[in-house]
Amino acid sequence: MTQFVLAGVLGVLFALGTFLVLRRDVVRVVWGVTIISQSANVYLVTMGGLSGSVPILGGHGGGHGAGVTDPLVQALVLTAIVIGFGTTAFALVLTYRVYEEHGTIDLLELGEKA
Repeated sequence: MTQFVLAGVLGVLFALGTFLVLRRDVVRVVWGVTIISQSANVYLVTMGGLSGSVPILGGHGGGHGAGVTDPLVQALVLTAIVIGFGTTAFALVLTYRVYEEHGTIDLLELGEKA
């Protein structure tokens, strides 16, 4: 049952991100790309496996790794989150500079000015 809920949430996140990427406003496009990248991170964590217990509280290693989630996936996703935050901040600063230079962030108006 949990897998179906996660699949539904991932579908909604990807759909929302795609909807925002197709807008005319540059800020919405940036947020759409951010939502898609974060939903890809959720997908990776979901595919990495979910465990029902915390390894530290699971009896001090009595099960020899039973029910433990792979830490490599979590480390990669954490790195992707940090890099995604930096690139999102950079894209928003570039959007602000475009607004200062051209007075608009509408993609169609920017295309006509170029």
